[in-house]
Amino acid sequence: MEQQTVLSVTELNGRVKSLLDGDGLLQNVSVRGELSNYKIYPSGHHYFTLKDAESSLRCVMFRSSAARLRFRPESGMGATAFGRVTVYPRDGAYQLYCTVLLPEGMGDLYVAFEQLKKKLASEGLFDPAHKKPLPRYPRRIAVVTSGAGAAVRDIIRVAGKRWPMAKIIVLPVRVQGVEAPPEIVGALRYANRWRVADLIITGRGGGSIEDLWAFNDERVARAIYESALPVISAVGHEPDVTIADYVADRRAATPSNGAEIATPDAAELREALRSADARCAHALRRQLEFYRRRLEELRSRRVMESPLGYIEMKRMELDLLRARLLRRQELVLAQRRQRFAHLSAALDALSPLKVFARGYAVAENSAGRLLRSVNEACPGERIHVRFRDGALDCTVDGVSAS
Repeated sequence: MEQQTVLSVTELNGRVKSLLDGDGLLQNVSVRGELSNYKIYPSGHHYFTLKDAESSLRCVMFRSSAARLRFRPESGMGATAFGRVTVYPRDGAYQLYCTVLLPEGMGDLYVAFEQLKKKLASEGLFDPAHKKPLPRYPRRIAVVTSGAGAAVRDIIRVAGKRWPMAKIIVLPVRVQGVEAPPEIVGALRYANRWRVADLIITGRGGGSIEDLWAFNDERVARAIYESALPVISAVGHEPDVTIADYVADRRAATPSNGAEIATPDAAELREALRSADARCAHALRRQLEFYRRRLEELRSRRVMESPLGYIEMKRMELDLLRARLLRRQELVLAQRRQRFAHLSAALDALSPLKVFARGYAVAENSAGRLLRSVNEACPGERIHVRFRDGALDCTVDGVSAS
């Protein structure tokens, strides 16, 4: 029996590692599966498991590779991992050292875009209530874009043609690469801090999603949201949509369109002013004609031809009115006198003094109540009898009915 070579654990793990490292396929492999148990450690390294229906594979992505991720991997997400397979000698387990991780079915930039869009929308950064109105007649327009690109030339050309009264202030920044987002954020904050303009146009010309990615950066989105000055996002061409477009107060299809949105058309405004001037002149002519006719009517009146004659006529009318009032007053007084005499005669006919004059008397008891019947007096009672020329205080000696 041949003598068998005995290896230590370290030697065995090292031999297996050498075998795996020597396999060209395993040194540049791509594996598709479902992310599971995805964890990000404080060191910046990402640890996760890639699995399918029957098997699983341990994976690690070091911080240097993870820094290039443009989306946030989550457990349950389908993905394709690129890297090399080798053994970690200490544990004796093989794993995939991932250098690139792409979501399944779409690019990582698209996933990152959708994830950031969903996050910012949930925080209310796209809320229409936050949108600020644009100034109608801006005096100064700040343009945050590349100072050497075609976008800034288009904006200056269109704005100068439409609204030459506005001053264009260019705040040059890089619009592509890792340095672009901080520079764009800095320019936006500078424009707000020093109030260099009435509104801001930020953007760039068209390009691939990678070229436009600076305007999908969360820092840029938040700087636009926090801007006190209205912001127009003018990124790329008509089909291009960035996170900045959602956050900005207005979205422009192109940089040229951004200049059109920011400025009124001076030619249209001149035409509107000419039309308003014509309408005002027409209205003024109509008003002057109306007052001219009114003046002619007043001038043709008699009072204007002979003011004293008008006064004399009014005096005659006043005399006639006075005479009518006097006649009416005399008639009313005569009617009132006649009625007074009639009422006086009726009152005199009913006067108690007339009764006394005919020889009648009036008897009252001690309480002053009029005695209308002999039954209302009792023998011995004191009564008061009034006559035309005086009164008697009497005592009832007896009562005899008629």
